[in-house]
Amino acid sequence: MRILIADDHAIVRKGLKQILDEEPGMAIVGEAQNAQEVLDMVRRQKWDMVILDISMPGRSGLDVLSELRQNSPHLPVLILSMHPEDQFALRVLKAGAAGYMNKQSAPEELVEAIHKIHRGGRYISQSLAEKMAMGLNRNDDRPVHELLSDREYQVMQLIASGKTISEIAEILSLSVKTVSTYRARILSKMNMKNNAELTYYAVSNKLVGAQL
Repeated sequence: MRILIADDHAIVRKGLKQILDEEPGMAIVGEAQNAQEVLDMVRRQKWDMVILDISMPGRSGLDVLSELRQNSPHLPVLILSMHPEDQFALRVLKAGAAGYMNKQSAPEELVEAIHKIHRGGRYISQSLAEKMAMGLNRNDDRPVHELLSDREYQVMQLIASGKTISEIAEILSLSVKTVSTYRARILSKMNMKNNAELTYYAVSNKLVGAQL
């Protein structure tokens, strides 16, 4: 199985390789540390799966996922992130990911997820499956943060975690003006007046946890 590991932390890539090297039939033959490397390697070579981190410098894993779905729609992507499931799992699954896992999951769970996805299935944890099933029985409106685009959601999280506009611009490799525009859109869509309201909402809804 040809697997491309995409994470900007060398230690994480090494750890994933060590886990999968112990499994028969899994040939880890590729590593990428940023969005452009992922896209270049997928264009140049054939892969059976991409294990993709959401939070990478410059273009995020969400951006990469979107482009992979357009250019390589049959390539399964397993999202592996520090973010709790409540923050990103449903969003990435709706965007076309084949699965979502938290980096704190057990190695055995990662292997199980890879096998299930390779067989053509999708992977979510048991706890997330239960939450999704419970959600089907509710008739309430969508939370307002689900109105945000992926990039707006990232900016919202960073604002709520106390980052300044300049810091967010540096983290996401965007201009200060662009981040300010995103902030204005977020406040408008969520019908809020300032960062304090935004932060209160994010904390109350457990949308702020592991940092980007």
